[in-house]
Amino acid sequence: MKNLRFFLVFLFCVPFIGISQTKFKLQNNKKSDKVRFKLINNLVVIPVQINGVDLSFILDTGVSKPIVFSFLNEKDTFKINNTEAFILRGLGEGDAFEALKSRNNVFKIGEAVNLNQEIYAIHDASLNFTPQLGVPIHGIIGFDIFKDFVVEINYGRRFIKLHHPNEYVYKACESCETVNFEFYNNKPYINAQVKLNDTYVPVKLLVDSGGSDSMWIFEDENLGLYENENYFLDFLGNGLSGSVYGKRAKIQELKIRSFTLKQVNVSYPDSSAIHFAKRLKIRNGSVSGNVLKRFNMIVDYRNARLTLKKNRFYKDEFSYNKSGIELEHHGELLVVDDDNSTSNAFSDTTINLDLELKPSYNFEFKPAYTIVELRENSPAQQAGLLVGDIVLSVNNRRAHDYKIHEIIRLFYAKEGDDIRIKVTRNGVIKSYSFQLKAPLK
Repeated sequence: MKNLRFFLVFLFCVPFIGISQTKFKLQNNKKSDKVRFKLINNLVVIPVQINGVDLSFILDTGVSKPIVFSFLNEKDTFKINNTEAFILRGLGEGDAFEALKSRNNVFKIGEAVNLNQEIYAIHDASLNFTPQLGVPIHGIIGFDIFKDFVVEINYGRRFIKLHHPNEYVYKACESCETVNFEFYNNKPYINAQVKLNDTYVPVKLLVDSGGSDSMWIFEDENLGLYENENYFLDFLGNGLSGSVYGKRAKIQELKIRSFTLKQVNVSYPDSSAIHFAKRLKIRNGSVSGNVLKRFNMIVDYRNARLTLKKNRFYKDEFSYNKSGIELEHHGELLVVDDDNSTSNAFSDTTINLDLELKPSYNFEFKPAYTIVELRENSPAQQAGLLVGDIVLSVNNRRAHDYKIHEIIRLFYAKEGDDIRIKVTRNGVIKSYSFQLKAPLK
């Protein structure tokens, strides 16, 4: 899956690794435990149980404490207690927001259990990232897992393995590279090199598995970290304090020890959205899911080391959305299927509520995929599509027969490929077509 959408993390601190008050432990004296995950838009989505309730969380190396989103109505579902108000700040141009800090929660991930886990519950309905992935995302977890285990992340086979840190033994691996972590506010950073304008520049990057993009770079002309010519302006993603916009471009190379990735996607976020992130003066940006997924990783916070090995994604091309469309899952549509028809085309009667009801019709609620952003001068915008249009079909297949990431994958296909799209706008059904076009020369 290509670069599609970010998830941006909090900027708040917790105590240093050595003095954490809560701890995950493996049950039944196990030395390790394997947990399967879903890889969605370059993000690792793992099953997490909180106070007996089964949920899905993003595994995020860039977050300090577990976060639960408000749409779950946590007080009823989790029966959380011992809460206090707390002000948090995330990336984006919006304001800080209030969360409830809760103690004494039971967390379970596979055979790993923490009987006294702190969480932050956010009571802002707009902070709901489920629409962007098309699957329920109930929260984010990171540091509390990585501090207690040596964590093996196998992107190729889609599992994480939690190893007891005192029992883990590193295996000899000639094709692996080991990079040292540096920690600031319990977030891991690595040193790398980027090649821009035919010049190699050393950079310090946050390792951010909770971002689905490839890389962020904070522009700094004094260091040679900038792009003045071959870029396009775009919506970069949703931060927890608002939307983030900026430039998208390519760097010639990203070098991590002996590994060299070429023509890597890079985003230069507007400075107003990353004001707080740039307080760490030595940080030059982030390396995220669309790069990290190209390696199987052993993440060892206690020994401050990251071990990388190429996997089957390593040689995948770095590609951009060639349509200009950003979709989200917003609500549902009432659709009608004719039992006597084998056509997969979306019926023009989908939103006609005055239908004559016949036994041959089945009425169902299906996901509604809405255009939420359109890149300026993109093929989709030039064809006449608008923000707010609800997609009914793509390439003559009903939209609700796709998962949202399957539709978006079509927008990353070859330049020149045809896209035929039918939408409803203010109750009127309209059809459009355009050809995919790469946004960079």
